[in-house]
Amino acid sequence: MTSKKNRQRGSRTHGGGTHKNRRGAGHRGGRGRAGRDKHEFHNYEPLGKHGFNRPETVQDDVREVTVQELDENAALYVAEGLAEESGDGYQIDARDVADDGYDADVVKVLGDGQVRNELSVVADAFTASAVEKIESAGGDAALSERAEAAEADEADDSEESDEE
Repeated sequence: MTSKKNRQRGSRTHGGGTHKNRRGAGHRGGRGRAGRDKHEFHNYEPLGKHGFNRPETVQDDVREVTVQELDENAALYVAEGLAEESGDGYQIDARDVADDGYDADVVKVLGDGQVRNELSVVADAFTASAVEKIESAGGDAALSERAEAAEADEADDSEESDEE
């Protein structure tokens, strides 16, 4: 078997296309990332900064708990002392359930799953579907004192801005 070098003898371009090709980086449009904002822009991410990142001091750390999780584990929460059994249902503070060694600023109850037990849930925030499911099962959803205080502060701020 002959080597490729020997096979290419006499061919002028050695398989590189026309004689104008392979002369330099001009054939491939430049070296490296050349042309990333001109003729090669579709191969690269956009240039410059985009968006805004809020400072961590302003962001709330939100922990989420589903109504299904609260419903299924209500008896376990009573055994662990995280909830109380009252009549036909359970009284659960979602902040106690959601902490698990993790200190969250806000605990929000989501409406995923089904509710079979009568639950009285206290949390910082609820989705509309979570409130609907808890109330349709005969329970009630109440905001925590912290959430009520935050709502009152927001209401005061909005009244002050309306007066100005």
